[in-house]
Amino acid sequence: MKENFKNILVVRTDRVGDVILTTPSLSGLRKAYPKAKITVLVSPLTRELIEGNPFIDEVLIDDRFKEHKSFVGFWQLVGMLRRKRFDLAIVFHTKKRANALCFLAGIPRRIGYRNNKFGFLLTDQVKDERRWGLKHEAEYCLDILKHMGINEKDLNFYIPVNRQAEDWFKELQRAHHITDKEKFFLIHAGASDPCRLWPAKQYSQLIEQLNRQYHYKVILIGDEGARAISDEIKQLTSIPLIDLVGKTSLSQLASLIRRTFILISNDSGPVHMGSALGCAVVAIFIRTLPGVNPVRWRPLGPRARVVEPSEEGQILSSVSGHNPPGMEVVKVSQVLEAVDGIFKLC
Repeated sequence: MKENFKNILVVRTDRVGDVILTTPSLSGLRKAYPKAKITVLVSPLTRELIEGNPFIDEVLIDDRFKEHKSFVGFWQLVGMLRRKRFDLAIVFHTKKRANALCFLAGIPRRIGYRNNKFGFLLTDQVKDERRWGLKHEAEYCLDILKHMGINEKDLNFYIPVNRQAEDWFKELQRAHHITDKEKFFLIHAGASDPCRLWPAKQYSQLIEQLNRQYHYKVILIGDEGARAISDEIKQLTSIPLIDLVGKTSLSQLASLIRRTFILISNDSGPVHMGSALGCAVVAIFIRTLPGVNPVRWRPLGPRARVVEPSEEGQILSSVSGHNPPGMEVVKVSQVLEAVDGIFKLC
């Protein structure tokens, strides 16, 4: 029998893609508990992705690199959670910090994955099979709800529309002479893990061929972590590129992505933004090892395409865990074929 929780905390304090892939679970949780107060704890980075979500009531921030970094800051966060008097915590980001926070905050029911990251502090420990990568991360999130007797199956993602970001996009259009009907490509060459990076040389060759074939504007996106590889791409490419790397908030990036024709990106958060916002996505996966493979992390949707390494690249990845810099485990022709496939659908 499903328990009557009234004040629920959802913990998802990791990266962009992880938060987006949790939104179907938020929808399922709201359907199961229409009268409960649902609060989500996220990092400062992903706040804009979750504020305005119709399935939740409140957003809290764990600023572990600034405000809540020190011992004192951590206990201030614990105190804040304790004062909220939650009766259930659902910990999707099962790290030591998250599990300790919920335990020390005195939340009586704490559901998450069984692991060696203080998993013993959880009252309900769900078997963690994510490392095998046998199904999608969004489905693994829904498995947590199954433990609560909630059988949610819909994988509908949600990213709110920010009005200020919409105004920003109109200014961008004027600055770069982009009409409402004009199509453009977005290129995201960054990634949180260097092992996910497709080389700048290949991106440059891809952009040159896209320009010859389609004559659309190309916009580079990403946070400051993508600066080095994006600068290298610009140096190697003969055509002018619109450089927005490090110049957009997440809400501004969402406004840009929802209007793009095709987003081409490494395996990273923007591919999930793209699929959630309904744009066509080509995701380049350098690694295909269990747990980090396309089965678990691919963008979902009818216009999403995944490009994977050749068999040689897969074997190399399984032995060393990464590929030598510049090795073309994914060919430019493979990415072009995926782009062409999307054009044929239009």
